[in-house]
Amino acid sequence: MPSVAERIKQFNSNRQPQYTAFKYRAMAKDAFTFYRGTAHVFYDDLLHVNPLPASPLAWICGDLHIENFGSYKGDNRLVYFDINDFDESLLAPVAFDLTRMATSIVVALVVMGATNTAAKNMALHFLKTYSAVLAKGRSRYIEPQTASGIVRSFLLKVSERRQKELVKERTIKKDGQLALYIDNERLFKLDRSLRSALCDFAFTWMHNSAHQHQFQVIDAGFRLAGTGSIGQKRYLFLLERVNGERKYLLLDMKHAQQPVLQSQLSVKQPQWSSEAERIVAIQERMQNISPALLGVGIFKNESYVLKEMQPTADKINFAALENRYNHIEDVLSNMALVAASAHLRSSGRQGAAVSDELIEFGRNGSWVEPIINYALQYASQVKTDHQLYLEAYRAGFFK
Repeated sequence: MPSVAERIKQFNSNRQPQYTAFKYRAMAKDAFTFYRGTAHVFYDDLLHVNPLPASPLAWICGDLHIENFGSYKGDNRLVYFDINDFDESLLAPVAFDLTRMATSIVVALVVMGATNTAAKNMALHFLKTYSAVLAKGRSRYIEPQTASGIVRSFLLKVSERRQKELVKERTIKKDGQLALYIDNERLFKLDRSLRSALCDFAFTWMHNSAHQHQFQVIDAGFRLAGTGSIGQKRYLFLLERVNGERKYLLLDMKHAQQPVLQSQLSVKQPQWSSEAERIVAIQERMQNISPALLGVGIFKNESYVLKEMQPTADKINFAALENRYNHIEDVLSNMALVAASAHLRSSGRQGAAVSDELIEFGRNGSWVEPIINYALQYASQVKTDHQLYLEAYRAGFFK
């Protein structure tokens, strides 16, 4: 079997090498960042040993981990806390989401300095809370008025943030006009012809969609964000309102690729017109409210997901919580609630189990122990794989 370094290099071989180098560097940081960037390795290993009990089919996030929850402004301009990444979403056993999430809790907390016992207890808390919410059979959502504890404080702070603050962070004045700030870390300069073609595309997309029609595109750049998706084609646009009070928007455009699980699953999937359509359709059925400007676009025969850019800071910083396990428990309770709600909300759609099956799965609870056991075992494997990756990285294998 190829080494973990060879598997990672092969998987990322179709990405843009000058930007994929940033992904390799990020993954060297610690075991949790490595875990976030290697969903393909996780599922290869999981399906090879097949340790999980049978579970209902559901529309799953596919890459459920603690960094893929956060706040965003919905198309109704209100702030919500929910799952916020659906690149890997598809129809699959619901236990896949739960195992990916439980493992992320263990890996992340151990990196933060928690004991294995404490990390296990937090993962168990997530699974048991998820089970209890699912058993009730009622999907819920989290906004500032319905949130509790630290998530409520987080959302109240986020709801006070204005779009112009985000625009200010990402722009500079250039020859008397606003332009995107090219820092060569988060945003990079585009070739002139590509920039022009992208701006024309974004302008047409805005005017042909059901979204805002009164904006012109004034700048574009190549964007790096996240961990797993670094190296994919991703662009950021700066838009200015044409009429009325001056206002700016930031529009994110991300290339949609096939989910890593799809080629390994025997579960029949719907016939989507594009990967971007898959992502947007599943996101709309799993979330309570969709992010502003969410939509699909085709640029140079490739599909992209477009949406209003959200601040990267709008995620719970677990490291800042240190070992305050009562706060961590509270955050994980909220994450479990929205995960269970997303599965319930999308039940019965195009092959997904109906809500009664999910309710019974939640009431049964016999799946908790095998999932937590695998999460603990695989968290140890992640630590080993990360060390092997580091050795290869430092030896120049990824140059």
